[in-house]
Amino acid sequence: MKDLTAQSNEALKYLKQLNLHLEQETNFLPKQTGLNLIESAPENDNCVSAKRRDAKVEDLWSLTNFFGFSTETFVLAVNLLDRFLAMMKVQPKHLSCIGVCCFNIAAKVVEEECNIPPTHDIIRISQCKCTVSDLKRMEKIISEKLKFQFKAITALTFLHLYHAVALSHTSERKEILNLDKLEAQLKACYCRFMFSKAKPSVLALSLLTLEIESLNSRDLCEIAQRVQKHSRIVDGDLLYWRELVSKCLAEYSSPECCKPDHKKLVWIVSRRTAQSLHSSYCCIPELPTIPEGGWDESESEDSCEDMSCGEESLSSSPMSHLEGAFFPEDLRRKSKWLSVQ
Repeated sequence: MKDLTAQSNEALKYLKQLNLHLEQETNFLPKQTGLNLIESAPENDNCVSAKRRDAKVEDLWSLTNFFGFSTETFVLAVNLLDRFLAMMKVQPKHLSCIGVCCFNIAAKVVEEECNIPPTHDIIRISQCKCTVSDLKRMEKIISEKLKFQFKAITALTFLHLYHAVALSHTSERKEILNLDKLEAQLKACYCRFMFSKAKPSVLALSLLTLEIESLNSRDLCEIAQRVQKHSRIVDGDLLYWRELVSKCLAEYSSPECCKPDHKKLVWIVSRRTAQSLHSSYCCIPELPTIPEGGWDESESEDSCEDMSCGEESLSSSPMSHLEGAFFPEDLRRKSKWLSVQ
């Protein structure tokens, strides 16, 4: 096994990238005060709770699979969503529009332009019940609030880097430390609100060390320990998040867990259903103007300004996790799903 600090061009490149990411990762974390308010929010029609946030993230996972986008797009969309929700007090009826906006922004940042579908197609498939103009207006609000900082340092950034470091310092086969498996595990963690509070470097190392532990590789274990030391991650933090990650993955792998399909999906609908989708899209009223306001750390949750539109409800309010699965029941009855590898 090579020394982690070996002065090779490859080692120096990875260490330089790691140091840079460690310096910048806190710039892309959601505000802790906002996360605390979401965590303590009651399950009612006036608040975006942790449960609603998790349901929306699973919707984003389904969209990512449907359009064949990368894990990076999904992770970035979740990062944008969490940062915005931790900054703004959002009503549940706007959450669907916000989620699709974050997904669309992430796709524009990560994916090739030729692979990004038209906005109206994303709206129809996501069933977010808003218009193109709603999405553009919401995208402007999100962009301004996040100060156009879209290329975030995420746990996936560190996971890829840690994986590259490990492979460059061991003679073991690449297939042993499977990056696709690690990415799938990370996506499962992102569907749990608690991991929004984890530092990306710690979350990524937690996943890596758990996988190395299952492989029973002495070389990889030593590399992980040296990465931890170089990253200045204390044992207490790593053990705490490792335990939560392990529990999350155990729950997620259980047959009782309802989760988004891991496969790329093709949605085949009848002509009648397609016409219904097109008609419903055209008839959806625009969301009322959304005043801007943010979490006020010096005030209580009830006194914070929010993104209320001044109306109690919309004629076609966005679908929440309480109203069914990602695709409505009537569409699931009329449509046929095919899984392709």
